[in-house]
Amino acid sequence: MYPPEPWQLRGQMFLSVFLIPRGRLPQLPPVLDAAVKPLTVGGRVAVGAAWVKYEPGGVLHYQELLSAVLVHHHGRPRVSIIDIWVDSVASREGGRRLWGIPKELAEFRIDADDEPLVDASATLPGPVPPPGLPGAAPEPAAPFASALVRLKGRLPGRFPLGFSVAQALGEQVRHTPVRGRAGLRTANAAWRPDPDGPLGYLAARRPVLSLAVTDFWLTFGRTATDRARSGSPKGRAAS
Repeated sequence: MYPPEPWQLRGQMFLSVFLIPRGRLPQLPPVLDAAVKPLTVGGRVAVGAAWVKYEPGGVLHYQELLSAVLVHHHGRPRVSIIDIWVDSVASREGGRRLWGIPKELAEFRIDADDEPLVDASATLPGPVPPPGLPGAAPEPAAPFASALVRLKGRLPGRFPLGFSVAQALGEQVRHTPVRGRAGLRTANAAWRPDPDGPLGYLAARRPVLSLAVTDFWLTFGRTATDRARSGSPKGRAAS
């Protein structure tokens, strides 16, 4: 139903970084909250929010919206995904079962055809018409988040990407490596999350940094070499 680990992925990402008061941050799952701590500066934590288009050429192609917090585990930096939506059942099931990533389904519009503007929105699946009303159509759902991104200058060259994602998988913390390369463009972004929606903690906040991560390729998950180094044929959930 979904590809085995690791996933080779290609695409475009439109990323913004926010500084959020610690008290506004959603609670992490208990097993994860006990293992990692958000990196805090002046009572604020760094939260990244991103629109992603995974394109043909990788093992899956789909669209995604996520938010993640920068944390540390025994002094080692990690990224923990707080909220995430995709428009692929295979991605949802694989993300949950392989790595503990709490993916949900949503409908997307990520329009990058009007260079240098990227217009993006995400909507939760609409309600089912009430029984007994054949042909009745529900009213269109309003987006729970949208953003307008203006792309700016390209930075020369391609840049290495490398980090680890820490998520709760059952009663353990799974640390998953992510590696790749990408181009970078500076950007300005105006985010419009619904204050009463699942990304309400980002409402009325301006990002401190926005970037386009262009034409990236990623290896998400443990390779055979990683598993050999860990001393286990399936790798270790915690490290």
